[in-house]
Amino acid sequence: MKTIVSILLFFVVLWSASCSSNSIQEADLIVTNANIWTGNEEQKSANAMAIIGDSIFAIGTNKEIEKFKGEETEIVNAAGAFITPGFTDTHLHFSPGGVSLLSLKLGDVKSREELGKRFAEYTKTIEPGTWVLEGNWDETKWGGELPTKEWIDEYSQENPVVVFRIDGHTVLANSLAMKISGIDENTADVEGGIIIRNEDGSLTGIFKDKAMSLFDKVPELTEIEEINAFNASMNYLSSNGVTSVHDMNGVNESYRVAKMFRDSGNLSVRIYAGSPLNTWNELLSMDRTNDKWLKIGCLKGFIDGSLGSHTAAFQEAYTDNPHDHGLFTVSTTDLYQSLSDADNQNLQVMIHAIGDSAINEVLDIYDRVIKEHGVKDRRFRIEHAQHILPSDIKRFADLGVIASMQPYHAIDDGRWAEELIGPERAKSSYAFKSLLDANAIITFGSDWPVAPATPLEGIYAAVTRRTLDGKNPDGWVPEQKITVEQALIAYTKSAAYASFDEKIKGTLEPGKLADFVLISEDLTKVDPVRIKDLKIMATYVGGKKVFERK
Repeated sequence: MKTIVSILLFFVVLWSASCSSNSIQEADLIVTNANIWTGNEEQKSANAMAIIGDSIFAIGTNKEIEKFKGEETEIVNAAGAFITPGFTDTHLHFSPGGVSLLSLKLGDVKSREELGKRFAEYTKTIEPGTWVLEGNWDETKWGGELPTKEWIDEYSQENPVVVFRIDGHTVLANSLAMKISGIDENTADVEGGIIIRNEDGSLTGIFKDKAMSLFDKVPELTEIEEINAFNASMNYLSSNGVTSVHDMNGVNESYRVAKMFRDSGNLSVRIYAGSPLNTWNELLSMDRTNDKWLKIGCLKGFIDGSLGSHTAAFQEAYTDNPHDHGLFTVSTTDLYQSLSDADNQNLQVMIHAIGDSAINEVLDIYDRVIKEHGVKDRRFRIEHAQHILPSDIKRFADLGVIASMQPYHAIDDGRWAEELIGPERAKSSYAFKSLLDANAIITFGSDWPVAPATPLEGIYAAVTRRTLDGKNPDGWVPEQKITVEQALIAYTKSAAYASFDEKIKGTLEPGKLADFVLISEDLTKVDPVRIKDLKIMATYVGGKKVFERK
């Protein structure tokens, strides 16, 4: 009898194990009736996804995914919405971006009078002594004349002012800010920077690149200001479909607050935090976070300034000033040494380079370091890579250097760039297509708050190249247009590669993080001119909804 019972029990256990092995795992979330662009070459499209925890468990047709539905499964009916992997902004400034959302806004000012009015109105809303920062003014909007301290002094007598030009490489300061900072006509020029003076030597209030460092009395944000700015950034980015960012100076500016949000479970954007290149040794001694939400490991350096500020470095002179080639903001010897030291420690390096001379020099340094240290998976990057010598385009691919670019800049700068560099150099400006044709990797970002962190506008810019002034309906340098799919890859798959994250995100496929965006219409089928007007309907990070359009 015992033998028969034992045999029966054996078969019961065997049957139970068989049922368990064949059981269907229940999803936490299922998205159905969608038009999914996966970014995955092996399965380019799908209609539904099953998500367990923070990752995609299965992706396919509605029928294929239906079997993962359980009693507790949340169902999202996408109703035909276009879904893409979450966008990664590969170049922004998280904390300054948040501050700009909460501060004086000057980007749309079109006259001296309007500038003064903005200051008059804003200073009435803040306490005396409070610094006025960010701003992001653009003199091309009112004809090109640089503002001076006289434009704003009478409206800011009790508030020190240091507001950025839109490119972040020039500031306008009022007299009070200069007084507090100990800056006067006797202040010496700064290597790697420019102080604009009147003919009599007096200060105009304009300081470029490293000369901006003279304003060392600008107070740090309070903790509550940091938290408010960080929260504003997260909400803004989520509303634009951005699920991951590469924060160019995040270690210094926002890392501490990011950790607070991460530890409390309230971080809604994944952050790759950068640090200044010359602090590479400090990075080694840090207790560095490295998880799905927050990681450190990249180093950003500079070699030149910006085109709009006439500080981008070119081999030939600026067209509108035959004596001006721009400038290097650091010695190439120092840049090489810091870069070489960081590479020896297997830290990822990315260098800001905008002018053709600057880009050429950085490629030379990368080439030298690769030859000296040997080939390895280092993924060097050039940030901006705006105006490239035609002979240098193929070098990006040959050296494995990633071009980290901001397409919105092309339709902004395209309004006036040829006045500064002429039509010939413009042919290889923002050379998206030439780089891709050469098999180089390009990634897209915004440089926010210099430009809006709006990937749909970035895709529109890369695909149409229609300048903001409406004067190039067929595109500025139209031969550099790329396809919608190429632009999507630059914001997703290639962006993940640029931070060594391609195994966990960048495409929608089983095993990868469930970071995705619902968009009102199919980007690949609408008239490209309409892309900038489409709407982000919802944003999910790790399978959790962090934004929904009401």
